[in-house]
Amino acid sequence: MTIRLIRNRRLKNWSQSFYQVVKVLFALHWRSTGLEQHLPQRALEIGFRDDCRLIFVCTANLPAPIMGGTYWTWKLKSCGTNPVRTSHTVTIDTLWCSRRSHNDVFLFFKGEIVVNEVNFVRKCIATDTSQYDLWGKLICSNFKISFITDDPMPLQKFHYRNLLLGEHDVPLTCIEQIVTVNDHKRKQKVLGPNQKLKFNPTELIIYCKDFRIVRFRFDESGPESAKKVCLAIAHYSQPTDLQLLFAFEYVGKKYHNSANKINGIPSGGGSGAGGGSSQKTPLFETYSDWDREIKRTSASGWRVCSVNEGYMISTCLPEYFVVPSSLADQDLKIFSHSFVGRRMPLWCWSHSNGSALVRMALIKDMLQQRKIDQRICNAITKSHPQRSDVYKSDLDKTLPNIQEIQAAFVKLKQLCVNEPFEETEEKWLSSLENTRWLEYVRAFLKQSAELVYILESKHLSVVLQEEEGRDLSCIVASLIQVMLDPYFRTITGFQSLIQKEWVMAGYQFLDRCNHLKRSEKESPLFLLFLDATWQLLEQYPAAFEFSETYLAVLYDSTWISLFGTFLFNSPHQRVKQSTEFAISKNIQLGDEKGLKFPSVWDWSLQFSAKDRTLFHNPSYIGKSSPCVQNGAVKSFKRTKKSYSSTLRGMPVSLKNGILSDQELLPRRNSLILKAKPDPPQQTDSQDSGVEQYFREFFSKPVDLHGVILPHLSGTHIKLWKLCYFRWVPEAQINLGGSITAFHRLSLLADEVDMLSRTLRQPRGGPLEACYAEVDRSRLYFRASGPHDTSGTPEFLSSSFPFSPVGNLCRRSILGTPLSKFLSGAKIWLSTETLANED
Repeated sequence: MTIRLIRNRRLKNWSQSFYQVVKVLFALHWRSTGLEQHLPQRALEIGFRDDCRLIFVCTANLPAPIMGGTYWTWKLKSCGTNPVRTSHTVTIDTLWCSRRSHNDVFLFFKGEIVVNEVNFVRKCIATDTSQYDLWGKLICSNFKISFITDDPMPLQKFHYRNLLLGEHDVPLTCIEQIVTVNDHKRKQKVLGPNQKLKFNPTELIIYCKDFRIVRFRFDESGPESAKKVCLAIAHYSQPTDLQLLFAFEYVGKKYHNSANKINGIPSGGGSGAGGGSSQKTPLFETYSDWDREIKRTSASGWRVCSVNEGYMISTCLPEYFVVPSSLADQDLKIFSHSFVGRRMPLWCWSHSNGSALVRMALIKDMLQQRKIDQRICNAITKSHPQRSDVYKSDLDKTLPNIQEIQAAFVKLKQLCVNEPFEETEEKWLSSLENTRWLEYVRAFLKQSAELVYILESKHLSVVLQEEEGRDLSCIVASLIQVMLDPYFRTITGFQSLIQKEWVMAGYQFLDRCNHLKRSEKESPLFLLFLDATWQLLEQYPAAFEFSETYLAVLYDSTWISLFGTFLFNSPHQRVKQSTEFAISKNIQLGDEKGLKFPSVWDWSLQFSAKDRTLFHNPSYIGKSSPCVQNGAVKSFKRTKKSYSSTLRGMPVSLKNGILSDQELLPRRNSLILKAKPDPPQQTDSQDSGVEQYFREFFSKPVDLHGVILPHLSGTHIKLWKLCYFRWVPEAQINLGGSITAFHRLSLLADEVDMLSRTLRQPRGGPLEACYAEVDRSRLYFRASGPHDTSGTPEFLSSSFPFSPVGNLCRRSILGTPLSKFLSGAKIWLSTETLANED
């Protein structure tokens, strides 16, 4: 047995002479694995990944139960001259098995097992012919489906790699619908859980929740094997119980490993997105996190309440939350029974003028409604330094409901993914308008901006009322804080905002993301919030630290069932379900409240430090910039005069905050919704005050570290093309799109950083040292030196950093358009068998 050690620079604590050991005596516990039956005298390689986890690479075909269900302990003994250690024991966390070549890799995690697999599968590539199709093996595990191939991806010049997923992997929770086809019998069937398949499939089409479509052909595969893998994918992608999701198996296997750490990192909190960022995202699971937020916003008159400790009052609220100081715990216990879901008033944020933003469910006790409502409003008024009144906003009456939003999203997905562009080009704008998706995005931005006026200009506290207070109010409360507080426009701040207003406030990720395939509760509210945030980012690029790539990756992360962040309906559900799972698996929790799942905010689990720099926006202007005076580094703050109105993207024809008629007309082939102008209405003093506030705001240069308000006209509410079109080859523009400007801005910003480092160098210091500090750069694209004149890289396209190659075949192998193939399917989530086509 030949062993080779792969050197890794990250292993600084290992002596360098360790890698000079030529022969290593390798002992393995054969009895517990029975591996000697499958791997006699095979060449092996062991090494370490970037996160210092051991890699085992084998050229043999190991059976699935061994790879997925067994964890081996290696005992290394060095022999030869100058040995480093006499022995070293390592527990394998992640295993890689290579078949036929080192490029053919399948990644396993603890708790992951292979359910079924089929050989000689052809993956269809998005071209008019089948000459670029890939051949390989299709594998279904309890975490994902993987396509293992030796063939390189054709027509692809760049790949943004996720460390958790292979190039052709799809997480099971990301699967929307599974369609099997038999060309010979001309039959098609939408597979549901526990359904039978009466024909042998020749083709498998998988529709994904992230707008991907992947197609596989079984022309050369065994018919029974193809049927089994299709049924396995249908079964495991539609679990009937929350504890069947992969995160439970993964955490159950890894729990209490290395002092309660997950993947070698502390189980709580998440690091920043930058390569070397050490700033943690507060999870708001503790008293101290809420207390720090009160102090950060200077929210006098408010206190952290622990009345719900142990979820004794409400199961859909966090254990700790903020309430007016004048409300006693005993009052809260009495009032809680009158609210829907016992969701008492929940503080969100406080303005520097003393006004506060509060979320509250409706009061179901009609007899006590007026009394309780008055008591709550009086407490909020007392918390205001000027004792100002409270403004209530009933979101159920002013905004679309979750069913309307879901219907608009289904139409948008049908338009952007299913319909070929050559059939919809002439009616694109009208079709987009008919989806009403952008109309709803505009409605939430408008509602949030009007409430910003109440908080900022009228100095009134705002109470967001909703039946349960955990759907529409999540979007509105978050958008208001993004517009008002520049902290929430940073990466760490934005993550803390989502953690505070969505995860801990009881947004029902499990139901709204439809992880358990209960479609009646599904609604893409979180995506709508990210879309609305992107609209603000598009209008004020210099005000946001993060890029649109970050928003798109964040949306994709909701479909990876490894993280607990987007997996549950409430913190209580996480504790309850994970505790029950721990008891069933004999896991000792001690004093801990449930299992600790990995946090999505630790981006190092998904992306390398280099790739994470794409999260940073090169246009972002921080609060202060360094300068050098007399050899000393100082900082100065930019004044409002330093900003140009062009940073706001103001059109030339904008006068007094009103767009001219010419600006309402979109260009040909534009992806911008043409909104109809609002009809003239009788305005009272409130409406006139809002209009005056908007006029004054848009007439002055923007303060990027102050309030930002959205442009609401049709030309400014756009379609988020990177999110919705990134997997469509026909929509890809080579060397085009917004990424080209992103690339040039990154080079300019990097040159500025290098010049700044030059100024900080002591006199006589080497100038080359400034340009060698590339690791300190927060940008993906870096300048090679001053006055970098390099051109646009060939791999850039409008879908960068994502690649649409291999994710959608507009025309089937038989030359049938995909839209015609799917005619008869009214919506994606249909569970009925599609009608046969001639």
